[in-house]
Order: sequence, then C-alpha cells, then structure tokens
Amino acid sequence: MTTYGHWTAGAWRAPEKGHYPIVNPATEEVVGEAPESTPAEVADAVAAAQAARSGWSRTDPRERAAVLDRIADLLSERRGELVPLLQAETGATLCVAKSLQMTPAVDRFRRYARGALEPDVVPLAPSPVPAGPPAPGGLMNAAAVRRPVGVVGCITSYNFPVVNLAGKVGPALAMGNTVVAKPAPQDPLCCLELGPLFQEAGLPDGVFNVVTGSGADAGEALVAHPGVDMISFTGSTGVGRKIAETAGRSMKRTLMELGGKGAAIVLEDADDKVLESAIGAVGSVWSFHSGQFCTAPTRALVHRSLYERVVTGLQRYAGALTIGSPVDNSTIVGPLISAAQRDRVEAYIAGARDQGARIVAGGSRPAMRPGFYVAPTLIADATPEMAVAREEIFGPVVVVMPFDDEDEAVRIANGTSYGLYDYVFSADTGRAWALAARLHSGNVGINTVRRHPETPFGGFKKSGIGRDGGSFALHAYSELQSLVWPS
Repeated sequence: MTTYGHWTAGAWRAPEKGHYPIVNPATEEVVGEAPESTPAEVADAVAAAQAARSGWSRTDPRERAAVLDRIADLLSERRGELVPLLQAETGATLCVAKSLQMTPAVDRFRRYARGALEPDVVPLAPSPVPAGPPAPGGLMNAAAVRRPVGVVGCITSYNFPVVNLAGKVGPALAMGNTVVAKPAPQDPLCCLELGPLFQEAGLPDGVFNVVTGSGADAGEALVAHPGVDMISFTGSTGVGRKIAETAGRSMKRTLMELGGKGAAIVLEDADDKVLESAIGAVGSVWSFHSGQFCTAPTRALVHRSLYERVVTGLQRYAGALTIGSPVDNSTIVGPLISAAQRDRVEAYIAGARDQGARIVAGGSRPAMRPGFYVAPTLIADATPEMAVAREEIFGPVVVVMPFDDEDEAVRIANGTSYGLYDYVFSADTGRAWALAARLHSGNVGINTVRRHPETPFGGFKKSGIGRDGGSFALHAYSELQSLVWPS
C-alpha cells in the first residue's frame, strides 16, 4: 500500500488535511491512500500550471510531439506495474484493465503526438473590402489560427480513470495547454502515478499537476478558480450541470461528456446474423466492466415480432457469464466501484420489480463475499415511463421493451433526457442510416457497438457539451484567433 501526495510543479506535496483510503471493490481492502485537497492546495496546482503556461505554449510542436511519444513509450513499458494497481482500485477485469484501459491510453498519447504536428492555420481567401470610415478599402488577407486555451482543469470519471485522462491530457498538451487533473475520488492512484512518469518523459514541471479528494471540494475549487481557463469533465449529468453553472460565472470554456441511456433498436427485418450481433452488443452491458460505461446500450427496443426471441437470447447470454474476482482470468463480470453504487443499482432493480416489470435474469445479489457485486440483470416488459427505462443506472442492467413500428421506436429512444449513443440493428443498412437521422443522439452505431477513434464524440441534450476524439479534440482544446492584413 502506497500513500500519495499531490503532484504539483513536478514534485510530491504532502497534503495539509491528510489522506483518505482507496478501497478495492473486489476485496474491500485498502490498496492505497490518496491526498485530501484544500482549496489552497488546488490554487497551488493552478499557480504551477499558470507559471508553466507560457513556456509550454511556445515549445516547438515537434518537441511537444516527442514528449507525448515518450509518455506513450513509458506507459507501454510500465503497464506490468500499472495494471495490477489499476485493477485493485477499479475492480476491472484483466481484459478491461489491460486491453481496454492501458492499451487505448498508450494509443491516445501516440495519436496526439501526431496531433501536435497537425496544421493549426486555416488560410482564408482574400476578400475585397470597400473603403469606409474606419479605414481605406483594399484586398484583405486573413487566416484563422488555433491557439492554446491556457490552463485546463481535467476532471475524470471513475470507470476508466487512465484512458479517460489520456483522452483529455493528450490533446490538451498537444495544443500547448497546461493541465490540473482531478481524478474521480474512488480510484485516483494510477492517475497520480502519471505525474513522475510524465516528468521522466521530459514534460516540464508544472505542465501537468494532479490533485485529489474524497468529496466534491477539490473539483469545486478547481472549477471556481479564476486562473483556470477551461474545464473538461466526464461524469454524471447532475455534476455537469453544477460545473456549467459555476464555469458560466467566469465564462470558462467547458467540454462535458455526461450521462447516457443508450437505445439499441432492433428492426423487424433483422436476420439471424444481425440478431446475433444485436444480442452480443446488448450483452456487452454485462460483460464490459459490469455496465459501468456511458455508451452502454442499456435499453433494447425490439420489434414485437422478434421480442421474445431477443429476450430469450439475452437470458442465455446472461446465464453464461462468470461472476468473480477480477484477478481470475475466467471472470467476465467483476464488481461495481463501491458499496454505494451497488446499493443504487439494486434499488433500481427493486423499483422495476415493484412496478410490475419481469426480472428474467439476475435481480438478486450474487453469493460473492467480499466485494460490491451485482448479478447481470435482464428486465423485460418494462414501460418507457419506469425509472429503469429513463435514468442512467451505470451497472449490469438491461431493459428490453417492444415496439410496433419505427415511429414508436423513435419516440421511446428519444424519450429520455439523454442523447449520447444509440444503436440500430437492421439487415438494411440504408434503412438504418435513415433512421439514425431521427435519433436525438450524438453517436449512432449501425449493427455494431464498436467506435471509430477519429469521430467526434459527445452528446445531444443532457449528455454533454462539445466534442472530442481525433482532430476534433484538438479543436476542443484550442481557441480560434483571426488574423487580418492588407495586400
């Protein structure tokens, strides 16, 4: 067990308020201690980022790219040390921690090493401008240039702490910004480990800083600090709303990836191959980090002619999954992040049962002691008005609902406050493409739950503000400056 300090200005800083324990969700044992932050300590981290801002923003993009490449190298070299810690603090299975957390984090730093070298000047065609009171006429030249925003506060989620932070820090550093990171309270240890790793890679002191805390105080202090120019947040819609209110008072830029309630629409023309794909996709809610991901297709909307067939297929899928310790390679379904989250998920299941929904699989706590486990749960015959069908649960729970025509499917899919990621399964991809235009969602997968790394990622409605991913992330972490001059 390691006791950590804050990572500020290239050094560990002992916290004034001491530490709080980080608990392994599978064993309920303490695996490390993270520092509690005071507003003054958050301010110190912001001051360090401000002091490093000018130098890093003027660093040659080739050098920024080289540093990001070296970060990727070191992450790859140290994954053997970091993956066990990541598993211990998140409860992720080895597959999730290694293949879907560390590997994508390495890939993201590589991607934004290249991104640092992407053109940041958009030339504009000359335009004749008539004479006027301010100035004589002439042929005016212009260009739009991307500039760093400044100090970026990166507040990350507990489900994928390292890869989520990499997706923020990579493009932010590539564009010449400096960063104060505030990981989620539940699992900040690997994020703290990144401080000295970045320093070893050649990142100047103060460009990347990390503060943590067991509650909301550290994040609130970071959002409210006048020296922070932008907040990038991944987490719940409720917290995102509070961040937006605070950031708006000082006109901070925000990038927010918030909650989701993904709908997987299975049309009546789905053949056996498409149905198999749809069942596997919806089953990923259970098999991928116990449903703790915002793009999860947690609502299966199935044409009535295929409804019972899909319910039966999902029931079999759930029954074949192994629940167990994340360090056991045979485990597919591990624990949830905390006892509080387990209890919250169980309350949603109980509420659905009380309202008359049919619990087809799961629905009771598995015989796993210790650990914060919830069995893969399949709920059928729910109505769109039920809480399980409208609210983000963030656990291994799937709700299946029938529809009779496309209009009804669209009404149900669009009938929540979220709009992050939906899916359409059809033997006719042209039909699915047309249906996607009717969905109020920032992302739509057609016959797949796989994502494309270069697409703009973000949500409609209360699922977020702004887009990242690929070159769009470089846009998100920069401001446009217009330059005009006469011929």
